[in-house]
Amino acid sequence: MIKNDLYLKALRGETVERPPVWMMRQAGRYLPEFIALRDKYDFFTRCQTPELASEITVQPIRRFPLDAAILFSDILVVPQAMGIDFKMKESVGPWLDEPIRTAEQVDNVIVPDVNYTLGYVFDAIEMTLEKLNNEIPLIGFAGSPWTIFCYCIEGRGSKDFNIAKSFCFLQPEAAHKLLQKITDTTIAYLKRKVEKGVSAVQVFDSWGGMLSPADYQEFSWQYINQIVEALAPLTHVVVFGKGCWFALEDMAKSKASAVGVDWTITPELARQFTNNAVTLQGNFDPSRLHSKPETIRKMVHEMINRFGKDKYIVNLGHGILPNIPVENAEAFIKAVVEWKA
Repeated sequence: MIKNDLYLKALRGETVERPPVWMMRQAGRYLPEFIALRDKYDFFTRCQTPELASEITVQPIRRFPLDAAILFSDILVVPQAMGIDFKMKESVGPWLDEPIRTAEQVDNVIVPDVNYTLGYVFDAIEMTLEKLNNEIPLIGFAGSPWTIFCYCIEGRGSKDFNIAKSFCFLQPEAAHKLLQKITDTTIAYLKRKVEKGVSAVQVFDSWGGMLSPADYQEFSWQYINQIVEALAPLTHVVVFGKGCWFALEDMAKSKASAVGVDWTITPELARQFTNNAVTLQGNFDPSRLHSKPETIRKMVHEMINRFGKDKYIVNLGHGILPNIPVENAEAFIKAVVEWKA
């Protein structure tokens, strides 16, 4: 049994003394011990070496009183496993030498045996669970099919992903075929993570907000919901869509245990749009961690009071930024631990 199961209680909608807290990208770039490993090993070496991924996962757990760990990895390991050769380019980010732009290229994309192509992730889970020693739950994650699709078509990051959107509108059949292949791979991947012992999974739809509400239904939500339907009988599923406030009602009606919200919506509206039917997670602006620790503490307490302590998981509205002082991250976490009704 997991000793601190506050996060799982919140996912089940149970009454708690205080809400649980963790931070998206908590195992990462703002920690000096992470930077030391980054300077030694390139990005995908860290993702693909179980010992390194496991060590990075537990680094923030050693420092802070967090209520959950999230396995260090990247959403692009899924397309890599599908034969799409992503690299991490210095000063650019994700990079594909040959972006997918034709139906023929889509036909050539494989749905792999995840046990073979992503075995290093499952090994990292085993190592991490051993280190966590049942103290707190471990979260597994994947990118949404739409978000991964965006990188596959664009070939790199983008402010608007117009090439990816154009592909959907000009070649809808090929677009849906690729989205389905990504979905099938992601379901197999997350199922195996659950078998290996993660306590919950989160689906990140970082670029869902690029779509209109109607296009979101067609090119993103229907595929996320396939993942939710497949995984919900096995574990807790958390869905997070950045900029997707318009989809909160549908997300809340799904079998997801929790829905993440970014900082562009108030707690009151988030509760209203979800009809208070589901646990919410979020929504502190990551940039606000530049504020003084005392300000962070006050803002966190106000955020909890507005969301309410039950059916709520304290988190950022997106990943922690690399230039956040460690003491400010600590102030955020401790503000939750010290909160009293």
